[in-house]
Amino acid sequence: MIRLQDIRKHFGDHEVLKTVSVTIPEGQVTALIGPSGSGKSTLLRCVNLLETPDSGELAIGAETIRFEPGHHPNRQAVQRIRQQTGMVFQNFQLFPHQTAVQNVMEGLITVKRWPRDQAHARACELLDKVGLHDKADAWPASLSGGQQQRVAIARALAPEPQVLLCDEPTSALDPGLAAEVVSVLIDLAAEGMTMLMATHDLRLASQVARQTVFLEDGAVVESGPSQSLFQQPRDARTQRFVATLTG
Repeated sequence: MIRLQDIRKHFGDHEVLKTVSVTIPEGQVTALIGPSGSGKSTLLRCVNLLETPDSGELAIGAETIRFEPGHHPNRQAVQRIRQQTGMVFQNFQLFPHQTAVQNVMEGLITVKRWPRDQAHARACELLDKVGLHDKADAWPASLSGGQQQRVAIARALAPEPQVLLCDEPTSALDPGLAAEVVSVLIDLAAEGMTMLMATHDLRLASQVARQTVFLEDGAVVESGPSQSLFQQPRDARTQRFVATLTG
C-alpha cells in the first residue's frame, strides 16, 4: 500500500500541491486525473521522490518518510523508496544508442549488479511479456511510439518494483498506438500489479483503474471507485471535467 498524507509542494511562490492525501491500495490500479496544471504529475513524481515534498508524509510498504520544511530526507530512506518503484515516462526516455533488450538490461547491470547473462534472460522475458520478443535487437529509432513505450514498461518492470508509476503513458501516442500500450497495462492490472498513473485519457483510466482521484488546482476534489466517479460524480467540478472530456 502507498499512503500520501498532507503532501505540500511549492515551485517558487506557486503552491502546486495543497495538503494532498491519497491512499493507493496494493494490487490495484489508481488513476490521477485532472486538468493541466492540477498537480497530478507532480503528485506522481513525489511518490518516487523525483520531486521532494515540502511537507507531509509518504509511506510505501514498511518504509515511511516524513517531510519538513528546511530538512532534507535521509538519503538511504530515499533510496529504499525508489527501489520499490518503477517509472514509465510520457516520452519513453529510452537510450537511443542501445537496443531494446539493452535498454531493459541496463538498470539490472548498472544498479542491481546482475550478471549480464541473467539480465539478458530477464530482459527477453519482459519483452516477450509486452509483445516485443521479436524486437529485442531493434534500435529505438526503428520502433513505433507504441513499441518504444512498451519497451519502457518492460524496463520499469525489470527490477520487480512494488509499484509501477506511469506519467501520461499514452499522451504522446496516436489512438492506434495508444491501444497497444493500454492492452499491456490492462494485462498488468489483471495480474495484480499495483499501479499509479497520471493521465488525461479517461478511456485508459476507466478501463484500467479500479480507483480514480480527480485533482484540480493542487487539491483532491473527489476520489472513489472509477465506475462511480465517471458515471455518477458527486462534485460539480468533477461533473464538468468528465463531461468536457467525454462530450
